[in-house]
Amino acid sequence: MDLAELDPQSLRERISAVFQDFMAYDLTAAENIGVGQLSRLEDLPRIRAAAALSDVDPIISGLPHGYQTLLSRIFSGEGNSTLSGGQWQRVALARAFLREESDLLILDEPSSGLDAVTEHALHHRLAQLRVGRLSLLISHRLNALRDADHILVLDAGVVVEQGDHGHLIGTAGRYAELFSLQAEGYAARVE
Repeated sequence: MDLAELDPQSLRERISAVFQDFMAYDLTAAENIGVGQLSRLEDLPRIRAAAALSDVDPIISGLPHGYQTLLSRIFSGEGNSTLSGGQWQRVALARAFLREESDLLILDEPSSGLDAVTEHALHHRLAQLRVGRLSLLISHRLNALRDADHILVLDAGVVVEQGDHGHLIGTAGRYAELFSLQAEGYAARVE
């Protein structure tokens, strides 16, 4: 179907996204997640469930006023708080998870600010959540793409290769070169 024939509002409702440059709003923790789907802004059980999916629920629950804590670096006050970069990234992921009925999930470097353990858990969770849906994962961390059904390799904005991980490794092209360079950093060095 030509996208021009679709109602823009209904199309937007079918898409969820997390971008590398996410927003951190001077709002409460609940509102920071709830802005992901305004119709759920007051639905604390759904907000908490989305936060649990992104592993940020324990952090928010431990804030001075839990989900009602104002998250701000600008507005200071008793009981206000701020989060680390990785914690904010998990809040941004929770926004996307709040839209669980979306058909398309766009993830632009969703784990760039996360520690290795959290990143590993997130990618396993994402694999489960993406079942039966279309997802677009944009990443320079090629290990995050290993399980993708179809990988497009861009070089200077042009698709230079495509296929699954096994196929791309087997063709020994640009993807295999980049994957080997990244893997080399983890390989044991023998001196």
